[in-house]
Parts: sequence; structure tokens; C-alpha cells
Amino acid sequence: IHGDAAFAGQGVVAETLNCSTIKGYRVGGTVHLIINNQLGFTTSPDSARSSEYCTDVAKMIEAPIFHVNGDDPEACVRVARLAYEFRQAFHKDVVIDMVCYRRHGHNEGDDPSYTQPLMYKRIDARRSVRKLYTEALVKRGDISLEEAEQALDDFSARLQEALTETRDSKPTSEVFAKPVPPAVGVLPHVDTGVPKETLDRVYGVLSSVPEGFEVHPKLAKQFETRTKMVNDGEVDWATAEALAMGTLLLEGKNIRFAGQDSRRGTFSQRHAVLSDYTTGNEYAPLAHLGPDQGKFWIYDSLLSEYAAMGFEYGYSVVAKDALVCWEAQFGDFVNGAMIVIDQYLVAAEDKWGQTSGLVLLLPHGLEGQGPEHSSGRVERFLTLCAEDNIQVANATTSAQYFHLLRRQMHRSVRKPLVVMTPKSLLRAKQARSPITDLATGSFQELIDDAAVVDRNTVQRLIFCSGKVAYDAIARRDERSHPAAVIRIEQLYPFPYAQVSSLLAQYPNASEAIWLQEEPDNMGPRSFVSERLWPLIPESVKFRQVSRAGSGSPATGSHAIHVQVFFFNDTATTEIYTLSLHDALPI
Repeated sequence: IHGDAAFAGQGVVAETLNCSTIKGYRVGGTVHLIINNQLGFTTSPDSARSSEYCTDVAKMIEAPIFHVNGDDPEACVRVARLAYEFRQAFHKDVVIDMVCYRRHGHNEGDDPSYTQPLMYKRIDARRSVRKLYTEALVKRGDISLEEAEQALDDFSARLQEALTETRDSKPTSEVFAKPVPPAVGVLPHVDTGVPKETLDRVYGVLSSVPEGFEVHPKLAKQFETRTKMVNDGEVDWATAEALAMGTLLLEGKNIRFAGQDSRRGTFSQRHAVLSDYTTGNEYAPLAHLGPDQGKFWIYDSLLSEYAAMGFEYGYSVVAKDALVCWEAQFGDFVNGAMIVIDQYLVAAEDKWGQTSGLVLLLPHGLEGQGPEHSSGRVERFLTLCAEDNIQVANATTSAQYFHLLRRQMHRSVRKPLVVMTPKSLLRAKQARSPITDLATGSFQELIDDAAVVDRNTVQRLIFCSGKVAYDAIARRDERSHPAAVIRIEQLYPFPYAQVSSLLAQYPNASEAIWLQEEPDNMGPRSFVSERLWPLIPESVKFRQVSRAGSGSPATGSHAIHVQVFFFNDTATTEIYTLSLHDALPI
């Protein structure tokens, strides 16, 4: 159901119409009913659209458009039946434009004659739909005037009775808001490990194709390299993802995965659907694990974030037992769907008790690729976090990602999951994990520095999130500095207890630092600092290091990217120009 101003004015209408016959999004046709009162809030049609009709956007898919007079109830019924029959017969969208009017303002306290005085003089002088239809029925002899009056009296009595009951049931005392319940925070770990033989079974299917299927020569070499890596006992990011999904499928769970270029992967990392090099025929290995597996659907979506993510959100609300993932080409592109995030993803449970397990995969990380290919805007999500409404993670190892995806399906609690996924780390050796790490364990909200042998010698604790941890580790090792690099893998719910416990294990640390690669006014800095600072002992100095604040997420020049301004909030709040490695606080 649409308003006329919205149908013509909102771009998501065109995006949704564009979904109507696309594989993975078609629903067998939609009946669009437009309540065309020839007015927005106070905006007239000539200010609301450039086309003649508010329905003209539906011509893009050649949908039938029925214009019907809202003053003629029987014509409206006939058109509705015809539209429904069209949808049932042809499984395509159809539009009903019910041309009518709004007798009162946008709400009953608003006076529309301020802005449309002539229109509302005509409306005020016009008999209501009920009166016009009653007269037509009486004139035809379908009902008598007495019956019409009796029906009106009966209806008015029912309304009055409902009003009286409502007034009588109002609270007798002043209404107070309930206290906000304390956040639960980090939930207990669930075992998400998978036996090695099951992992081998899934990889066996991933690394094979039907007889006669010709894999692209370049891809065949990549698969050989991947198999060698697995045989050596390691998995990279994409392999861990495929194993996570494959093992869930073997457990009978359904998976729906969608996004722009998701089947191959934006960074040519996934290759979930293979195309025969000679015939172009397609083959999805994870759909052929066995007869008892769950359903596996993976789609390349239309070039839309708003409508496409909205579809996945709705799917996740209904398909509660399925793993539903939406992936952005780059994390920055999630901006196009922020209305869905603000109005539904983060607020629906609080507003309506409506839960979703939707997973957003947002490639994030400053790699010198420019301002539109750098930031998933993690700070935007963190400002929306409260009351345990969503989960925000920035995993740095393949095993962590494996357990994170599986945890989403093995918890009884359903919460949306926002994952800042990597770009350079997709193939980086540092981010690989031993395949044995997939066989046992669970996702860890906090990762201590495994390279530290004696914690008593550590003088500096560097807290960070994401790939900047590997830059810090490399610099620390290069200088043999007595520092520990600690990764916060889950930013929300924030792991307070784990951070406190870890701080107690470094008794001689005199300094704690929050380090991030994002500019000072972006990234997790503000969110993490206000949670981290109170946990740090008074004897430990706390400071923050980041790029200088910026109006843009990143520079468009790689040469400038590696010659960054770094902000170091010491007592002098000095800003200095250095290379990235030299600017690291070690």
C-alpha cells in the first residue's frame, strides 16, 4: 500500500519494482494499491513529480496500471479483483491507482486549507463516499432509506461504545515508564567446533566438480594452491567461510546469501558458483553436499542497497531458522541502506518485539583505495548500539570468522550481526588459521597477544580492532618492544569482564593505548574509549592514536595514504606527519 507522493517520490519504489522478476527476489507478483489523495503532507502533485501520473514509474516493468475513482466503491472492488486475477495468472506486478481525496489534513489536527484553500473548499462542499453510495443503493432499490439509516445508527453506536470502553479503561494513576533493564552483554560461549572428518567432507565437495565440467584455467590454479594450503593444515578467510556454511548446511540449516557480485566475491575470493569455461553452465558446490543438507541459495543482487537489504531483512524476520547474509561490495556502500538499518535492523526488537538474525558483511579497512572503498562506518553502527540490540564484530582470523558465522545459528538468541570483513587480509598469511582451530572452540570476543612470553615484562598495552593489529605486531616485533597487542574482536556487546581480566594479567604495564587506522572522528575510538578508560587502573596512563580527524573517510591517493597525519592525544595533543609504521605508538 502506497501514498501517491511516496510512489512517485521514493527511489526505493523503482528499486523494488526492479526486483519483481529477478531470480532470488521475485515473489510471484505484487499488487500495489496507491491511495492517491492528490497531496503529500502539504505538497501538491506539481511539486512532487515531473510525470503526469504518480504511477508512471511502474511503466519501467510494463505493469498494468488501473486508475479508479475512489468515490465509486463497486468500481474499486472490480478493479481489485481484476488486479488480483492478473497477478495470479501472470505472476507479475500490477498497480491500482485509487484516485480519491483526504477530507481532513495529514492528521486531524492539521488544517490543509492553509496550503490548498481551493481544493479544500471543493472537498468541504462534496458529499462523502458513504452518502453518495447510500443514495445509489437506495435509488437502485438495493436497500431502503430506513435500512441505510439503521446501518449508520448501528455503526455510530459501535464507535461510541468502543470510545466509551477506551475512556473507562484508562489508567487511574499516573503512567510511568518501566525502568530500562540492564544489558545482558556478552553471552556465554557456545561450542561451534566441527569434527575434522566433517570439515574434510565439505572441502572434498568444494574442491571437486562434475565430470566434464571445465573450470577456468586461472581458477583451477587458484584451487590447486588452496588445496595445498589445506593439506598443509591451514585455511584462509574464504575457505573458512565456505567450511562454516558447508557444515551448517550438513546440519540441515538453510542459507541465503546475497549481494552485489557475491557469488564470485568482490575480491575474487569466494567463487561459490563456478561457470564452465566452455559452456557457461553453472555449478554451486555447496548445493551438492548430500541429500539431507539444507538449502543453499546465493545470488548476485541488483545494484541496490536499500531495496536489496530490505528484502534480506524481511526474509530473515520470517525465515528464523536460516542463515541470511547480505554483503556489500565495499562496506561504504551500506550507506545506501541506512534507512533499513535505522528503522528496522537496530530498532525493530525494541519497537515491536520483532527479531532478526540478518548478517551484514561489510568489507572494511584503509588500504589506500580511496574514500568510497575504505570504511564500513563502524562508528555509525556503534552509535546505534543499546539494549543488546545488535552485534558488531571485526574478526581478524579465519577461525574467528568461521566460529562467528556458526555462532549466529547455534545461539538461541537472535540478533542482527554486523561484521567488518577484511580486504587485504582475505589472502594474508597472518589471518590464516590452523584447520584444527575450526575443529574445536568458539568465537573469542577478545584475543590476547600470543607472542608475549612473559607478561610481567610488558610495559605497554595496545588495544585495537581489525587489520591495524597486524601493522602494530609487525612494528613491535621489528623493534623488540615490550608491548602487547590486544585485539577487540567484538565491539558490541563490549567484553567488559574479559578486558578487566586481561588487564590484571599485565601487572607492570604503565601505559595503555587505543590504536585505530581510521581518522580520529571515525572508527570505534569514541565508543571504545568511554568503555575502556574506566577499566584501566589509575596507575596506567591511557592515550589514543589515530589518523587526524577528517571530513572524508580516506584520501584518494595511495601515496598520500601512506604519508598520513596521525593524531596522538598526549598532553600537547601533537599532530605530526609520519609514515604509518612510524606513527604506530611503539
